Amino acid sequence: MNTVRQTRLDFWNHSIVSDTPTPAVFVEIKDGSNVFPLYLYPTNTPTLFDTEPTNSPNGRRPNLAPEFIKELSAKLELEFINDGKGDEKKTFGPEDIFNYIYAVFHSPQYRQRYAEFLKIDFPRVPLTSNQELFWELVKKGDRLVQLHLMKATGKEISSYPVAGSNLVEQVKYDENKQQISINSDQYFAGIPPQIWNFYIGGYQVCQKWLKDRKGRHLSYDDLEHYQQIISILGESIAIMETIDIIINKYGGFPFS
Repeated sequence: MNTVRQTRLDFWNHSIVSDTPTPAVFVEIKDGSNVFPLYLYPTNTPTLFDTEPTNSPNGRRPNLAPEFIKELSAKLELEFINDGKGDEKKTFGPEDIFNYIYAVFHSPQYRQRYAEFLKIDFPRVPLTSNQELFWELVKKGDRLVQLHLMKATGKEISSYPVAGSNLVEQVKYDENKQQISINSDQYFAGIPPQIWNFYIGGYQVCQKWLKDRKGRHLSYDDLEHYQQIISILGESIAIMETIDIIINKYGGFPFS
């Protein structure tokens, strides 16, 4: 997961998953970002992170503090397994924890309630003793992870109706028409304002992807990829709203 210790922005949207190496400014333009891998893998060179041998078949171990695991395990009254996901009855695993955290960090209420703290320090993970809340958030976080890694996609909501050169000459959004123009003739249609205005960290996703390709002729794969991004953002927004509904159902913040 990529996040930040502090931000100069007025809002906090600084949480995104990646399964590849990421640059230092992945989510924050000015102050950089930090990478927290879920697993640590064995190497031939000893590191500061070497601990006791793991029973994982591939030798990897979860990058989670033993004290944190112990506390959450006691709260949930579930047994922790060192790899993958639990059975949702008696066990939970590192990927369940990751998905839970990812859901919490994408809660609009969490971002608003702790806004001032999030400007000056790393986001903190609120722990719950409610198994039902935990597993519901795990499922929502898992779906967000699959979407943000582009291993899944949402319902197609946009179109690209006009044939032409596909040259990105300009990037302009028309809120009334809900269109993103890339030149004088061609545009993506069916883009509601909440998708166009969706930020990850300091980056406006829809705008940045196109601006990074200014002067380039978009291929068929590029066009399809961009429309997938739009659909993923649309479903992400809906899931984030649902996460708040789930949290409120169990009493809201702070967790018990």
